[in-house]
Amino acid sequence: MKKSRSRIIPFMVLLLYAGTGNANLLMSTGIQAGISDTFLQAKLPKPYATKSAVNNSRVIGWIEGKKPLAPAGFRVEKFADGFQNPRWIYEAPNGDLFVSEASTLPTSANQISILRDSDKDGKFDVREVFLANQNRPFGMLVMDGYFYVANTDALIRYRYKPGQTRITETGEKILDLPAGGYNNHWTRNIIASPDGKKIMISVGSGSNNGENGMQHEVRRANILEVNPDGSGEKIYAAGLRNPVGMAYYPGSQILWTAVNERDELGDDLVPDYITSVRQGGFYGWPYAYFGPNEDPTMRGRAPDLVKKTLVPDLAVGAHTASLGLAFYDGNAFPEKYRNGAFIGQHGSWNRSKLSGYKVMFVPFKDGKPSGRPEDFLTGFIDDAAKSKVYGRPVCVTIISDGSVLVTDDASNTIWQVRFGK
Repeated sequence: MKKSRSRIIPFMVLLLYAGTGNANLLMSTGIQAGISDTFLQAKLPKPYATKSAVNNSRVIGWIEGKKPLAPAGFRVEKFADGFQNPRWIYEAPNGDLFVSEASTLPTSANQISILRDSDKDGKFDVREVFLANQNRPFGMLVMDGYFYVANTDALIRYRYKPGQTRITETGEKILDLPAGGYNNHWTRNIIASPDGKKIMISVGSGSNNGENGMQHEVRRANILEVNPDGSGEKIYAAGLRNPVGMAYYPGSQILWTAVNERDELGDDLVPDYITSVRQGGFYGWPYAYFGPNEDPTMRGRAPDLVKKTLVPDLAVGAHTASLGLAFYDGNAFPEKYRNGAFIGQHGSWNRSKLSGYKVMFVPFKDGKPSGRPEDFLTGFIDDAAKSKVYGRPVCVTIISDGSVLVTDDASNTIWQVRFGK
């Protein structure tokens, strides 16, 4: 095998490919140093190697005595419940926690709640509806005296003072966003660039694979970059079918995202992935997947884009609905977790055997995955043969005390994972 001009790190990296209970692994022969095309082309099954399945999970809720399971030495506790589809958590600089509550249903709560631990005893003692009457809110951000909310159709900001528990005044719409989307692609996440000069916005596709026409996908399947006032919009990266979780690797300017890939090509296509995001990069959707593998439904449509498709860093299982992404920048967990990535996998519907329904951990070293992905928070599946699950994890947030919070939108619960007694 010829080496690229980039330095090759000489070790084998196992990629977890399928999901819960499946030992099918992909193997890569090395990692290139740097940001671009970090994994060599993975060996993927052919499209339609298996029929496209419809296997929706049945959520039964958590029964008495049951809760998610973490590795030895960790403990899992219910942090809060009684929400209406808690999707995302944001911790403000002052330690207040904001929870966006929204769903695809007509009865969507369309609100943001605030949780505050006033006496710093590790338990919240203030819980209020912070902001109501939104349009499927998801990502949140505090920056420069404003509270930003990414609704499905707009980026809105409100005047904000640390310590307030409710916003009632009208916000300022600073950017229209393309609304709605196929199979929960209505979510719009936001994070600030490390220097605080830009806001990154994730916008998923409006379809599975462009079947409604690409004229309906303008500004979609992208990560957008704007100024804090909403001006200066640029496409930071394109061809990302449904990028949801976004995070900068600790101490770096390198943006990473978790991407929910396309359906209907078989049980093991296409793997969801996490990847560092190259500015100006194209990641394939809808013409190619996981590198320059042409999608059979788009054959011959855009050969130049197929050729330029970048290979993602790490496959994390087909149809796992990998949504949450957070790097562990705390100091309460053992050393092996430092700077590693936690991935919230909401779980499959387009796979004959359930995959996802867990939080995965990937060790990192020097800004790159350094070992095999492993299960971190499991126990969400009750009976795989009957597709029965207790809940479905979404967001993973590392809060200031070093613990990890996980939203479970199907059971309206937030779980907390701590290490030690």
